[in-house]
Amino acid sequence: MSYAKKSRVEPGAKVNLNKIDADFKPKGLDREEAEERFRVLTNELRDLQHLMYAENRRSLLVVLQGRDAAGKDGTIRHVFGPMNPQGTRVTSFKVPSKEERAHDFLWRCHRAAPKRGTVGIFNRSHYEDILVVRVHDLVPKKIWSRRFDQINAFERLLAGNGTVILKFYLHIDREEQLERFKKRMDNPKKNWKISDADYSERPHWDAYTEAFEDALSKCSTDIAPWFIIPANRKWARNLIIADIVAETMKDLDMRFPEPEVDMEEIRSKYHEAEKSG
Repeated sequence: MSYAKKSRVEPGAKVNLNKIDADFKPKGLDREEAEERFRVLTNELRDLQHLMYAENRRSLLVVLQGRDAAGKDGTIRHVFGPMNPQGTRVTSFKVPSKEERAHDFLWRCHRAAPKRGTVGIFNRSHYEDILVVRVHDLVPKKIWSRRFDQINAFERLLAGNGTVILKFYLHIDREEQLERFKKRMDNPKKNWKISDADYSERPHWDAYTEAFEDALSKCSTDIAPWFIIPANRKWARNLIIADIVAETMKDLDMRFPEPEVDMEEIRSKYHEAEKSG
């Protein structure tokens, strides 16, 4: 099955999140089989990231968006954790700082865009500025409504300079979110993740749904596609995302660069050193 094809939002398509099953699981795979397949994929991702680092010609930007408790942190830990930290960078975007507010809304994200040879992961992203600001009326509609086109232009700029962009919306339902909040309360090791916003945002569920649907519909393009990932089942979420990222990276047909030294000369020096002890 092509998870990419099933999950991808085609350019111009109108998204209706209420019609997408957040509890989806891959057909023909039980959890044990899926987790074994996932282990194979994470090994592939580790090797592909190493190849991208060595080739040093392009970069990969992964954008993760979703409601509170949708699983952004878990996705980073499980899917991208096996990658070498030397060539991987995670950036979390929270409430803008004073310095960030003094610039245009894309400034802080552009600064964090991955350089050639690296994988960049955005935990939340520039899309917060057409989600939160819209739901809470922090800026006028005439301002945030222009940002769809500005975001598309920004992503075209990155893609035109060698950055491959994959954007994942982690789709959970209301019941699953509440259950995850309860687990945070019941587990002392997760108490630190609890915030007042977890519950204060719940009454805005429908408003966020509308905002997410607009972002997914208006900002999924050929060069920066959105993928809607059913995320109630964490093991299914991990498998689907790992599969899409691995498939995308393999399609880049990356190659290790040729050595910059004369290998015959290096071998000769090695043998001389071996003989002399």
